[in-house]
Amino acid sequence: MAARFLVLIAVVVSLCATVVVAVVGDGRPLKMSCAGNYSAGSQYHKNLDELLAAIPTAAAHNHGFYNGTVGAAPDEVFGLVMCYGELTLDAGPCRKCLARAPAGIMQLCPGSRTARAVFDECVVLYSDVSFFSVAGDLTAASFNVRHDVGWRSTSTQGFAPYDPPYVVDAAAMNRTRSELIASLSVTAANSPLRLASNDTRYGGSPSMYGRSMYGAVQCRRDLPASECTRCLSGYAARLPRLFPNNSRGAIKGYSCILEYDIVSYEVPWMELPSETTRRDFQRERALQDQVLSSRRRKRQSRLVAAVIGASAGGVFVLLCLSLSAWYLLYRRRTAATAKRSELDQPLNEATHFRGRNLEEELEQGTGPRRFSYGELAAATDDFAEGNKLGEGAFGSVYRGVLTTMSESDLPVAVKKVSKSSRQGWKEFVSEVTVISRLRHRNLVQLIGWCHDHGDELLLTYELMPNGSLDDHIYSVENVMPWPARYDVVLGVGAALLYLHHEAEQRVVHRDIKPSNVMLDASFNARLGDFGLARLVDEGRRSHTTGIAGTMGYIDAECFLAGRASVESDVYSFGVVLLEVASGRRPAVVTDGGDDAIHLVQWVWDKHGGRAARILDAADARLNGKFDGAEMERVLVVGLWCTHPERAMRPSVRQAVGVLRFEAPLPSLPAKMPVATYGPPVATVPAVGRSDGSAGATVSMAAGSASATSSLACSG
Repeated sequence: MAARFLVLIAVVVSLCATVVVAVVGDGRPLKMSCAGNYSAGSQYHKNLDELLAAIPTAAAHNHGFYNGTVGAAPDEVFGLVMCYGELTLDAGPCRKCLARAPAGIMQLCPGSRTARAVFDECVVLYSDVSFFSVAGDLTAASFNVRHDVGWRSTSTQGFAPYDPPYVVDAAAMNRTRSELIASLSVTAANSPLRLASNDTRYGGSPSMYGRSMYGAVQCRRDLPASECTRCLSGYAARLPRLFPNNSRGAIKGYSCILEYDIVSYEVPWMELPSETTRRDFQRERALQDQVLSSRRRKRQSRLVAAVIGASAGGVFVLLCLSLSAWYLLYRRRTAATAKRSELDQPLNEATHFRGRNLEEELEQGTGPRRFSYGELAAATDDFAEGNKLGEGAFGSVYRGVLTTMSESDLPVAVKKVSKSSRQGWKEFVSEVTVISRLRHRNLVQLIGWCHDHGDELLLTYELMPNGSLDDHIYSVENVMPWPARYDVVLGVGAALLYLHHEAEQRVVHRDIKPSNVMLDASFNARLGDFGLARLVDEGRRSHTTGIAGTMGYIDAECFLAGRASVESDVYSFGVVLLEVASGRRPAVVTDGGDDAIHLVQWVWDKHGGRAARILDAADARLNGKFDGAEMERVLVVGLWCTHPERAMRPSVRQAVGVLRFEAPLPSLPAKMPVATYGPPVATVPAVGRSDGSAGATVSMAAGSASATSSLACSG
């Protein structure tokens, strides 16, 4: 039973795993705006209800488009809905959007006389003023930026599985993209459907892989050609700034959309250029067959001779080998028994958690699937070195492709966990007990596990082809654009909101940092690495014992008390926010270069009580190419979450509300408060000591405002 548990514990290695991409199925728009107010039960309210109720049916009978009015001034309502792309009534995404978007916009903009919402598959607009035939506002407030596009959501057969997110020759890419989008814009403006898509050859040699740039543009069908051209040209002019070297991207606005994608495809090797080449190929193949046949005959002759010769001395050789093998096995068995006794200790300790056998619980549950060793070996080409993604203290991680699940050719990451790692097993226990019960789009999902081949435990996760957030915000070659950073921030916030407030049982992650934020193929943020996470029962104090986490992301009180809590998770989240916005690590080197201060102190110094100054902390590599309101909120919320006084920090729900522009910015002091931690009555053991000596006092910062927190914690 101890050996079987290996499976379970490794069941959740933190391999980890977004840009948050909202979908109509979630009822959340990619972009929205609301204005004006009407009274409940008013004539405008009745007209609006009538219009929105008619939209799904009317659009379904007009190939996914409808615009019309209900009522008369001053209560007249103008409305429009349109599906994106070449979607018809038979297209599931269009049908769902037409059915759900009208009700969704009413919930998102209750009591508003004007509302606009861009969903993943459609756009919905209504107003008390006519907007037909006019593209309207084309500023940054009118569109959503996405770094994933729809080409990969369709068939990927024949395409290279992992196209890089950035290109090397940005100038060449921009020229090709500009020419393609310009051509498509002319076609769409003169098309009855105001829609155009095409592809063009893009760089590279066609010897093994070819590359094409696909593009698609679309305008609202009520727009005249001139307004369609104006809208597409306005968005196209923003492409070099929003996607300077991205291999794919999309802009979805209230009046038009455009997207592009560079895709590699395999060139069939059987396409021979001429009949002469084909005959040469056949002659070469025939010659190879003759050589192989000759070699087989020689091997058969040698085999017969070897069998006859071996039979003469076989008995004597077997006797000698048997005696030698017995002696060697005896020696090895004696040594292995002693070693196994030592290795089984952490395994036996890890097999049960809170009195339950974890492996049996997994096998009986509906969570991760149990794979055979053969399935995972086949998926990784027998764990070939070429598929190795990395190696750590607790095992190696391999890239693989599963073909035995419902989704064919599913990219996965398989981790082989070493049985000999005591600390590794303890962390795997935590992951198994925590992540197997969590389901959220912004968390890395454990797909399955295996333990039927020796002492190794294999864990299977979603493959995160774009690596970690840490790889991108500190990349020297490629600067991560601000829209992608902002979407990642919202994704991490959504994951933490789920762990703290929406999961069946509250979870304290205890190790939130950029390297534990993974990015999937669409750059959606996925929070991973639950090796240090703990479950917290409702109604009990929301803390865990023992210092855990990474220096720079642990607040001082957590470090001194040896306890992690939801508040310490909030602190870590705040540090990540400041990193994403500033492009700096937690330790910031001062201007003199001789000293370093914490990133929180550095940003607070920039804040200085005036919002205009806090933008000085923005990543200089962005060259000012960011939304000022979004940047301000990320920086201010980052300071709020890292407030030295734990009681002054927001909950994750409050922080996410401000980041989503659902709540106003908090008021923070001009200078960073001073926090002093010390024992109020009884003494507190210093970290790493057990002699009962008095606790330590830590000064977090210098400033005019001060706050003192007493620390009285035990085990």
